[in-house]
Amino acid sequence: MSLSRITRLPQAGRLFLKPAATPPSSLPGPRLSNSYRRPGQPEEDWRFWKKVNFDFAKGVEGVKKHFTLLKKEMVDPLVVGPQGKTLEDHMVEQNRVLWQFRGPESLEQWSVSSDQEIGGHSEVHLTMGRNNTTCMLHGNLSFNMLHLRVRGDGRPWMINLTSETYFTHNWDDMYSYFLYTRGGPYWQDVKIPFSKFFLGYRGRIQDNQCHLWLDKINTIGFTLGDGVDGPFQLEVDYIGAHIDYAHKEQFAYEIYKRNPEV
Repeated sequence: MSLSRITRLPQAGRLFLKPAATPPSSLPGPRLSNSYRRPGQPEEDWRFWKKVNFDFAKGVEGVKKHFTLLKKEMVDPLVVGPQGKTLEDHMVEQNRVLWQFRGPESLEQWSVSSDQEIGGHSEVHLTMGRNNTTCMLHGNLSFNMLHLRVRGDGRPWMINLTSETYFTHNWDDMYSYFLYTRGGPYWQDVKIPFSKFFLGYRGRIQDNQCHLWLDKINTIGFTLGDGVDGPFQLEVDYIGAHIDYAHKEQFAYEIYKRNPEV
């Protein structure tokens, strides 16, 4: 409210103070113009929408930009698959190469270990192939015994081992050894040297014996054929490989030569 001014009223020469009218611009409440102005400067008629660019082309461009971003977020994941491939190529793809050995520097990212870390004597090596595009894992296993923990019925069993073969006529080759169970409620630890397994072919022991290739064993089985009718039972706790440092035997059976040297 501005200062009051003196107004003379036509009543008995008296003076009254009459408030001046308040300008509309000084009324409280929301306003659409800027009420501040520098002293000595005329009041500016400022409206906030005057500086807004109402360009129709610019609005259309902004709408197109946002629709493009929306398409990229919603449609592209359905079309583009992992690693930038199309989704169709990704679904049809059968194999994906995860690692390739292409030079000696590839071996530096791999580590090898054996039972030497826990007192064993196995050896393992990782080297490059002859063409330097493959790797070769090779070494020597030091296990020399088959270790089983079983609980049987007192009947004699036979343990059968088979290994990979190169020729079709060796498919029925089998290495076997006897397993005599005690029966009763107690567990039995059985350790059989691999050198004791003898070669058989379709149930017949072969005259020409050869040792078992330990790195080619692929199956193990149990056979009961004592000719006694009645129930049988064999409970197996575990099957493992064991090393006995005192066992030095390579092969327990004599190897015959068909054409001995004279």
